[in-house]
Amino acid sequence: MNSKKIVITGGPGTGKSSLINELVKRGYTCLEEISRQVILDAQKEGIDQLFLSNPLLFSELLLKGRQQQFEDANIHTAETIFFDRGVHDVIAYMDFIGDTYPQHFIDACENLVYDSVFILKPWEAIYTSDNERYESFEQALQIHDHLLNTYSRYNYNLIDIPFDTIENRADYILKALQM
Repeated sequence: MNSKKIVITGGPGTGKSSLINELVKRGYTCLEEISRQVILDAQKEGIDQLFLSNPLLFSELLLKGRQQQFEDANIHTAETIFFDRGVHDVIAYMDFIGDTYPQHFIDACENLVYDSVFILKPWEAIYTSDNERYESFEQALQIHDHLLNTYSRYNYNLIDIPFDTIENRADYILKALQM
């Protein structure tokens, strides 16, 4: 079955994971963000912030994981699959730090096409940092701009999710998708 692939993206601390959890609670198939696991695995190896110490390796691991999620979605039986971030987020973050990346990053963004992309703006009222989220709110704003630019570069019309309760944000997405 060819499932509809829907990305929910946004900078750090915008409520993506809470929104994904709400969709899961409602019975939708969602693929969770993998960066936290990459970070935790690196920390077990004694690397406090892999993205800061080796951004290309960190991004390679994310890209590989997100490509695998995309491929897994191609054989999934759910009609619609929600992704907590897409492959394009990898390039947006690399652009944010001003680092270069190999051609296969660009190829992945050109070849793996999502059906819709929803974006959450930075929301200072809910923003918190933690052991895996080191960015400041000001950096979250900059990352948001890079996400907008990256997805637009690959011809996506991002759908902005308004500030609201988690339940209402989920309703907004489902209504936009006519689900």
